[in-house]
Order: sequence, then C-alpha cells, then structure tokens
Amino acid sequence: MKATATMVAAVAAGMFSLTAGAQTTGSEVQRDVNQQQRIEQGLKSGSLNTREASRLESGEARIDRMESNAMKDGKLSPAEKARIQRAQNQESRDINRLENNAAKGNPNSASSQRMQADVQRNVNQQQRIDQGVKSGQLTNREVGKLENGQARVDRSEARAGANGRVSANEQQRIQNAENQQSKRIHKQKHDAQKRH
Repeated sequence: MKATATMVAAVAAGMFSLTAGAQTTGSEVQRDVNQQQRIEQGLKSGSLNTREASRLESGEARIDRMESNAMKDGKLSPAEKARIQRAQNQESRDINRLENNAAKGNPNSASSQRMQADVQRNVNQQQRIDQGVKSGQLTNREVGKLENGQARVDRSEARAGANGRVSANEQQRIQNAENQQSKRIHKQKHDAQKRH
C-alpha cells in the first residue's frame, strides 16, 4: 500500500513538473510577443524611431538566443528562467525609456513603414510559437530551435535599422529570412513531436 502511494505521488510530481515546464516556456514566449507588440506600437505612434527600434530588436535577439540556449536540453531551469526574466525586464525598461525620450519618429516614412511591417511579422511569428506551446504542438526543444531562428531575424532587423533607415533591399532580405522562419515554424508545429 505504501509503495503504491509513493508511486502515485511520483507520477503526480512528474506530471506537475511537465506542466510547470510547459507553462514556463509559454510565459517566456508570451513575453516575447508582448515586447514585440510594444515596439510595433511605438513605431506606429512615432514614440520610437527606426534607429531606436533597431536597438530594441538587438535586445530582443539577445533574449531569443538566451531562450534558445536554455531550451536546447528540453528543460528550463529556475536559474535559466530567472536570467531570461532579468533580460526581459531590462528590455522592458529600455522600451519604456526610448518611447519616452525626446527623439521622435515619423511613422509615415517609408523606412518606418518597413520596420513596422518587419516587427509586425515578428509579432505574428512569436504568436504562432506561443500558440504551438499552448496547444502542445511544440516541445521545449522545438521552441528553442525556433527562438534561435527568431534571434537571426531580429539581428537582421537590428543591422538594417542601425543607421536609422531600412532600405527596400534590406527589407527584402529580412522578409526572405522571415519566410524561412515561417516554414520552420509550420514544420515544427506539424511534425509528430508533441508536448506531453
């Protein structure tokens, strides 16, 4: 009887740890969505200019790389989660600081429109990853791989807008990278691997 109770407790603890891991991964990805939306809204309102958005995309790339590295083994330890949360908190402060400084952007300029479109695509792709986590279509390892792809796209956006302007050619290169990332998201969500 005692052995059965111990075994039931162990199974329950294992199920709880899987659920907690899924929630942790999901909360980190949801935060990525939220921060990308804030950058997009800042561009649209003119409270962020292209150069500032570029700087923020560089920070987003760093966070995505941290998430990717943390999830390579399929787990997100409390220390890794805390490190990612600190980086996300710093990025949130940076977004707030840049949105509220004296520099303003022209949301109707061609460059800002290009950056807005690219950041909106980031929002969409992060939402697709988040939905995959919530539905169980993506494992933590798959999320890690996809976050690495998001980091590459974010770095491309950061480089393109670093001079305060995103050209049509730069946007085309970014869109090509986003198209590849979109295919990877689709493939990972529709393979046989499922979160348990």
